[in-house]
Amino acid sequence: MGMDSSSILGKMKDKVVEIAKNVEKIGRDDPRKIVHSAKVGVALTLNSLFYYYDPLYEGFGQSGIWALLTVIFVFEFTVGATLSKGLNRASATLLAAAMGVGAKYLGDLCGDKGEPVVLGILVFILAAILTFIRFIPGIKTKYDYGVVIFILTFSMVTVSGYRTEQIIQFAHQRLSTVAIGGVTCILISVLVCPAWAGEDLQNLIAANIEKLGNSLEGFGSAYFRFPEAEGEESGRAKALFPQDYKSAFNSKASEDSLATCAGWEFGHGEFKFRHPWEQYLKVGGLARECASHLQALSSYFNTTDDDEATLLSFKSKIEEPCTRMCFQSTHALKAISLAIKTMSHPSPEIQDHLRNSRAAINDLEVVFRSSSLSTEMLFEIIPCAAVMSILIDIVNCVDKISKSVDELSEKADFKKSKAKSPEAQQQLLHRGIVTPVNEDSPEGDVVAVTIDETPQDSPEFDNLQGAIHEQKSQELITDVKIG
Repeated sequence: MGMDSSSILGKMKDKVVEIAKNVEKIGRDDPRKIVHSAKVGVALTLNSLFYYYDPLYEGFGQSGIWALLTVIFVFEFTVGATLSKGLNRASATLLAAAMGVGAKYLGDLCGDKGEPVVLGILVFILAAILTFIRFIPGIKTKYDYGVVIFILTFSMVTVSGYRTEQIIQFAHQRLSTVAIGGVTCILISVLVCPAWAGEDLQNLIAANIEKLGNSLEGFGSAYFRFPEAEGEESGRAKALFPQDYKSAFNSKASEDSLATCAGWEFGHGEFKFRHPWEQYLKVGGLARECASHLQALSSYFNTTDDDEATLLSFKSKIEEPCTRMCFQSTHALKAISLAIKTMSHPSPEIQDHLRNSRAAINDLEVVFRSSSLSTEMLFEIIPCAAVMSILIDIVNCVDKISKSVDELSEKADFKKSKAKSPEAQQQLLHRGIVTPVNEDSPEGDVVAVTIDETPQDSPEFDNLQGAIHEQKSQELITDVKIG
């Protein structure tokens, strides 16, 4: 019996310690949650004065309880969510109280017998119509809470008004206490350590994109480790490929909720009125698309066996361009994340990384075309070919994310990035092509150097780079065929 008691006490102690650690972790991860809890306590204490302070209790009576209920239901973590619920509750209560008083006077015109019938019909019609309206997606997203409060208030004012003649006083007390409770929540939420939904949404999107870069950064070194044996070595290879990208899959609901709440927030800091929150959701959707490609990559570890010499040989040939694609796309993603986090126009370096990624794709195509593979060999390299295809999809997805963030920076009027120094611009502008001249020319072995001053971030420069790459690819293929 003593052993059973000690065992139970030990389990209870372990449970308490576990709960304490979880509480400490939550507070350490986001100290704003501790502040929010204190803010809710202050709001409830202030609205308790409706009962503790005699003059307020004499003026509002039992209706003071609605101020406390308003704080409990309205006070949310972010300013946007608090504003959304507070304005929804206040407007719905005002409109429903007015209509409830009107319904009471309409029932009085129908006499004692007709009054309950009229009130019952009105309650049924409005409740049925408004409940159906809640199924409309646009209403469900922004005004669902207000519709519910309207049904509640209208029903209470209408039904209770049948048994009391002080219907106007009842409606006035309910409206006043709800307004006081809502205003208390909004003021404390805005003035005391505010937590803005817009900032949380921006940080969430930026963090997800950065995690995509972290995962992609480790794939190249993990996939091309060529482990000598399965087991421990393959486990280390997978450890090099972090699973941070999965956070993008789990954040869609949070992104939608934060975007809706941010739409209720007024301009603050660098977030202006009518900030393009929908564009953030578009970027988040593209981030999930990129995460799905990374999820597909994770299934291609350890597809190489020691006996598959063809697969190992081909894998070694594509290692350099594939690793370069991962490296350049990683730096592009991290630069995009930094641009969102700092609300600045994307750096021109992003386009440099994307161009280098596309150059690696071209090199990969050259390697693939120059490899003399029979039909049987093609089947053997299918895993590597799949990895190549997914990496190309990732590069294209990163490009779409970059364009979407460019659009966001224009719509949100992000601050311009600092211009590069004249020396750096000179280095970027002076790029050229070295062309051999006919060896039989009287001048002897001469080369012609064509200097091109096309800006690096212009479409003309992309066309020029593509032409140079195509020329190099054709020359490499010709050399391979001759050899």
